[in-house]
Amino acid sequence: MFTRGNSEAARMALTRSLTIAESRGDAASQLQLLGRLHLFHHRLGDFRTGLHYAELGSAVASRLKDLSAGALAHCLLGISLSYMGDLSRSRSELESALRQGPGAQRSSTLFHGFDHYSFSRAYLARTLWLQGHAAQALKRARQTIDDVAGMDHPVTLAVALTMAVPVFLGTGDLDAAQEHADWLIIHGDSHSLRPSVMAGRGFKGELAIRRGDAKSGVESLQSCLAELRAAHYELLTTDFSISLAQGFAALGRFAEGIALIDETITRVEVNGDLSYMPELLRVKGGVLLSMPQSSADDAEKCFLQSLDWSRRQTSLTWELRTAIDLATLLDRKGEFQRARTLLQAVFEQFTESPNTLDLKAAERLLATLG
Repeated sequence: MFTRGNSEAARMALTRSLTIAESRGDAASQLQLLGRLHLFHHRLGDFRTGLHYAELGSAVASRLKDLSAGALAHCLLGISLSYMGDLSRSRSELESALRQGPGAQRSSTLFHGFDHYSFSRAYLARTLWLQGHAAQALKRARQTIDDVAGMDHPVTLAVALTMAVPVFLGTGDLDAAQEHADWLIIHGDSHSLRPSVMAGRGFKGELAIRRGDAKSGVESLQSCLAELRAAHYELLTTDFSISLAQGFAALGRFAEGIALIDETITRVEVNGDLSYMPELLRVKGGVLLSMPQSSADDAEKCFLQSLDWSRRQTSLTWELRTAIDLATLLDRKGEFQRARTLLQAVFEQFTESPNTLDLKAAERLLATLG
């Protein structure tokens, strides 16, 4: 799974192992295998099935009455809920997993092949970022990488890096994103973790688009997505597809951008990768506005849908991005007061200093709105 991708042979081996463990009544092995099947389906991009295995793992852990097993079950549920867009429950589960502390790493590794503590911290950084706690998310991401780098456990470091780069990108720390994407590529290559290498290259494509080199970024992401899908590694394809659509729009390839966004929306509705739905709708609205014959009404409809999704998911990060875009549109239409009321209400919910790109953009726009 880690070296060759998420093949049918890997799935069959894990499923057969689980059947054997169940027939023997070996709950510890069942939990280990449920954890790996959970990871397998997440990497496959099947987040709904991943949640199913996490829930089964929780039931098995309750029979074991072992603190490490319980922490692992909380970790699996927290990871699944993060992708499904249930951020409040995700944070609660991941924090529960962390309460046992790093001393349980050894026993957890026996269960799952990696320690739940590092995984929980890595995914908690993602959840905190989506909820609008950028400073906490960055601190968690950096601490996790620093600690894991000294563990001599290649897979855990690869996961920590893979989870950290989107946090750096999302907060606007492009230099840190570049540094850690390069590290992921080198690390993955040196340990034959091919999917990690491809993930790192995808992040480099995102960086190129963010830095204004849309042509190079689009080419890189198209190649990367083709390779990831050939390896049946879909964990990051929603994120990369969003960036690719933005790259298409920057190159004036609007029809391709809209088609890709619509295709991705359909896919996440099926596979459960719903945490990206607010951003997909926001980007679709932005592409619609960028077209030569733009439709402000259609774009506004997308923005309003995005706001609804982000609020239901308690994702302040997506809500702020959409509020900025919608307020900008309302300003152009002369609805200054509505624009300011909307953006101010979201901006005031952030309790940390405005040092991310999104918060700085919101501040500038509020200043122009009087």
